[in-house]
Amino acid sequence: MLACLRVTPTFSSGYRSRFYCRAAEDQQTQDSTALIVQNKKKKKVLVVGSGWAGLGAAHHLCKQGFDVTVLEGGYDSGLTRFASSPDDFGIRGFWYPYRNIFNLVDELGIEPFTNWIKSAQYSKEGLEVKFPIFQDLPQWPTPFGTLLYTEFTRLPLVDRLTSLPLMAAVVDFDNTDTSWRKYDAITARELFRIFRCSERLFENVLNPLLQVGLFAPAEQCSAAATLGMLYYFVLAHQKDFDLVWCRGTVREKIFEPWMDSMRNQGCKFLEGRKVTDFYFNEETGCISEVICGKESLKADAVILAVGISTLQEIIQNSAALCTREEFLKVLNLSSIDLLTVKLKLDKKANIPFASNACSGFDDSNGWTFFDLNTIYDEHKDEAKTVIQAEFFHANELLPLKDEDVVAKVMSHLSNCIKDLENATVIDKEIRRFPKSLTHFFPGSYKYMMRGSTSFPNLFMAGDWIITRHGSWSQEKSFVTGLEAANRAVDYLEEGTFARIIPVEEDEPHIEALRSLNRNLNEIIAQLPWSNYFIQ
Repeated sequence: MLACLRVTPTFSSGYRSRFYCRAAEDQQTQDSTALIVQNKKKKKVLVVGSGWAGLGAAHHLCKQGFDVTVLEGGYDSGLTRFASSPDDFGIRGFWYPYRNIFNLVDELGIEPFTNWIKSAQYSKEGLEVKFPIFQDLPQWPTPFGTLLYTEFTRLPLVDRLTSLPLMAAVVDFDNTDTSWRKYDAITARELFRIFRCSERLFENVLNPLLQVGLFAPAEQCSAAATLGMLYYFVLAHQKDFDLVWCRGTVREKIFEPWMDSMRNQGCKFLEGRKVTDFYFNEETGCISEVICGKESLKADAVILAVGISTLQEIIQNSAALCTREEFLKVLNLSSIDLLTVKLKLDKKANIPFASNACSGFDDSNGWTFFDLNTIYDEHKDEAKTVIQAEFFHANELLPLKDEDVVAKVMSHLSNCIKDLENATVIDKEIRRFPKSLTHFFPGSYKYMMRGSTSFPNLFMAGDWIITRHGSWSQEKSFVTGLEAANRAVDYLEEGTFARIIPVEEDEPHIEALRSLNRNLNEIIAQLPWSNYFIQ
């Protein structure tokens, strides 16, 4: 079966291919290639960042026999580093479409996940939505299964039906550069207004989904990112909203065994290395060294797999990067604050759903809470409730004292779960992560980077990097890491390409509608004055 990846950037003539389309290599071929490379002087690849993107790139390059070093600089930004936190953060859980991550876990031979779990959504009025395990139910064409099986406790049917016109925008948005530029200029709230979603649907369902999916209120979210995120997690296929959880921290259950397997293949992990600059070789036009303070590390290829705020810091300190327009544009991007609160209570409470999204308590932030007694192995037999809450767009919460944070969290929790009203906190763990999550604000697309750069041997990876794969969050980070590894393989002219599993194909009716829509757009584009009005 072919594993195909379209690469948008134009490569120099020295590259071996402009379109990655490779059959999955059998293990014998992989081993032979690695052995041949091993007998030569190994080419050095430096990977900056040790999250899904960085480890994904390092993983494949190690298997190809390169001399790979991962720099762990203590970066806490984006979805690229979990070591400083007891848990991963951002969009939690591992969703049904995460095909490449599930494939990786199988390859590593580990079993880090729970079974598929049900989830819920709350507002300050109480329980709003119950989400079943969709794959266990008869499958309907999208979006009818999602509408039929999702249990809305307060939202009338007439409000739910006002979501159907939004499918016109979903069909029109096909993850191309054209569709991103078309929809990125407007807010998600304006998108929902244009397609006449009801006020109750917006307040009780759509805005809450954005506050925990894109980490910001609808008026601060790009309509393009909104359509991409909703389609990937909710609308592409009925079962896509199903999720499993890691039975402990991602660091413990996945990253540590993953990194151990890479160490066995010769990969080196250097802690406490914070990149401050790069040495630019004018003769080759390439980056030849990565500078970490007073230390300099030689490299034949470099992969930057860090979050936006970390990259901005590197750019501002780097004499090499600040000369390039693509990196200067990154300084226009922004990130979102996160607050995580882990509490141990004096009683065992009845929490109906292990995974819960919430909004409507404050105008500016959404939040989630999780029953760790149900999810984590270490808490399953505890006689006390262990619960974790995470607040996105939390700039108003970060300055609060710990006791004020705990009081606010317990007030919100007891509003959702009445069994928590008389509970007392006996232990707490509060962590603040300023500028730690990607902000897909309206107009941000034109500032985001692609996987290749104007330096021939410097490649990018992360959940904010432009890719046509179609995935989001952890899966997108991992996929862009594999894409960066493929670019490094192509540039260095050694090894084989990583097999990247594409997202599941559109359902037939969506594919037919998108084909019809593209044909209509092509006809309209040929009409006089078609470009006269704002698109």
